[in-house]
Amino acid sequence: MTASQEIASFLPLLRRYARALTGNQTSGDAYVEATIQALIADPALVRTGPSTRVALYRLFTSIWNSVSLNVRGLGGTLLPADQHLSHITPRSRQAFLLVALERFSEADAAYVLGVEVPALRAFVEQSGRELAAEIATDVLIIEDEALIAKDLEGLVESLGHKVIGVARTHAEAIRLAGINRPGLILADIQLADGSSGLDAVNELLRSFEAPVIFITAYPERYLTGHRPEPAFLIAKPFQPATVSAVISQALFFDRKASLMPRRASA
Repeated sequence: MTASQEIASFLPLLRRYARALTGNQTSGDAYVEATIQALIADPALVRTGPSTRVALYRLFTSIWNSVSLNVRGLGGTLLPADQHLSHITPRSRQAFLLVALERFSEADAAYVLGVEVPALRAFVEQSGRELAAEIATDVLIIEDEALIAKDLEGLVESLGHKVIGVARTHAEAIRLAGINRPGLILADIQLADGSSGLDAVNELLRSFEAPVIFITAYPERYLTGHRPEPAFLIAKPFQPATVSAVISQALFFDRKASLMPRRASA
């Protein structure tokens, strides 16, 4: 594959990112066009960096951050989701979309933005707080380790959400959800009394749908169990910025999980 063919293969992804960043496809495509024009003038612009795609996004970012183009970046009528994004400061918006939408690693996203990884994490956490002002919800935490539960509770509340309770067992999770239905569930899989957080979530989803994030030291149990779809999986030990980004992603994109029917065994 030639360099031009490789760049062309990334353009649909770049257009998606540009559309989400600016709020509409017309504005996004204007930045993509400017990026292509810069590449035509100097193809070497994407010959540095960890990969061609990362270098392409870094070039796009330098153009999007230019004042002369950015002043018209959010013009026109915005859809509700785009209105949420428009309220996030530009740097935080970029960090959130690079991690949550484009699925860049923290190192690659930091390179795209021209910052160190700790700064990227700060931007992601800031985006979580700013998004929560638009889409704050009630959160149920299912976690049997007290210190981890406390860390998660502090993180959730720092983002502007409300923790309705922390459950250490399957039974506690069902009881708490019966009192106040959560808009988001954070769940471990192995619980204090030997019960399963996965089973608890499956039981809850018989009554309602909600975004679900499993945070576990036993990811293999999620992969082999009867799991809801879609759901997010974070392995312990975790980075707070990762949890923040996934919470924002789950709520922003309204990724509500539901209980999937069991497949008949072969």
